[in-house]
Amino acid sequence: MKTQAIFEKEKKFIHQAYKRKKVIIDKGTGCYLEDIEGNKFLDMVGGLGSCSLGHSNPEVIDSLKKQSEKIFNVTNVFYTVPEILLAEKLSKISGLNKVFFSNTGTEANEAALKLAKKTTGKQKVISTINGFHGRTMGSLSVTWKEEYKSYCKPMVPGSYFIPYNDTEALKESIDKKTASFIVEPIQGEGGVNIPSPNYLKEVQEICDDYGCKLIVDEVSTGYGRTGKYFCYQHSKILPDITTLAKGLANGIPIGATITKEGIEFDNKEHGTTFGGNPLSASAALSTIGYLEKHKLIENAKEKGEYLITKLESIAQKSALIDNVRGKGLLLGVEFVNGCSDIVELSQKKGILLNTVTNKTIRLMPPISISKSECDFFLDNFKQILEGLE
Repeated sequence: MKTQAIFEKEKKFIHQAYKRKKVIIDKGTGCYLEDIEGNKFLDMVGGLGSCSLGHSNPEVIDSLKKQSEKIFNVTNVFYTVPEILLAEKLSKISGLNKVFFSNTGTEANEAALKLAKKTTGKQKVISTINGFHGRTMGSLSVTWKEEYKSYCKPMVPGSYFIPYNDTEALKESIDKKTASFIVEPIQGEGGVNIPSPNYLKEVQEICDDYGCKLIVDEVSTGYGRTGKYFCYQHSKILPDITTLAKGLANGIPIGATITKEGIEFDNKEHGTTFGGNPLSASAALSTIGYLEKHKLIENAKEKGEYLITKLESIAQKSALIDNVRGKGLLLGVEFVNGCSDIVELSQKKGILLNTVTNKTIRLMPPISISKSECDFFLDNFKQILEGLE
């Protein structure tokens, strides 16, 4: 099928909810994607962080093949071994106790919000300005951007927003009626905003004082992306609830809500047909195994520090860049003015980028990225900026 015909069919048959890049992806290997015309691109988007090991990872493929030859899904009416083994593994690496599996990050956050209300008996929920927690009605109610929700109001009542990285604002807003405070350890969609080092620790102390459940949304930051399994581990805290999705099964849909003992659903209080199915659970187990065997969490830390150092050096010589920030392989490059032209020019040089604000490019490559791939990006990025100045 010709390129223009694909564009026309997409417009005719698919809801126009996405502003897509003008590239039709056909396949991928490692940190590279290939379009239908055979052009290769270094993938610095990484499936918005979902393809943590890169594309067509052989061990994940092998696990999917083996499991698909046995069974795809039988629902949670029955026991399946991969789901139980995955729950055990996630409990150990998170430091928490119980897991509820779903299919996406927004579902994981829906479950977290419901659990907080159930176990506290309270209704008020506090979130942060520029926070993003999903697009279903509950998670959308604690997501900041008006453009995501203005057309479908009213939202779930009892949701309040305070400035991010501001514990004084939390102290002013929280009270004995507050069920939960939901927060990203690094705001991703909000612009890759990094809080102060003690922020989460102070937040946990405030929440504990009021009997409020702390929900740490690790949908974008979890699973090794920031140089630890969970970003909250940098702050040496243990939240009441944490949520995962994106990189958990290297692109196969899965979500997880992980909780302390006693914060859990009872029979018929929640459910999902596909959550924890053997296929996605097997993919997640093989993803963890590959991460550990190839020390990719250490690689995320190392390559992230390398990219930040080099990008800061480029920024010092460029009048176009305002600042560079990030942790591990979740990085933001903020520009003085808009950056859409930089995304387009990068694509022409064989690099895929995306923006999270009109001034900020977010880098979320597979955490398996190599130094030579980092250098390929940096060299071309520098050339593009020099050509614009």
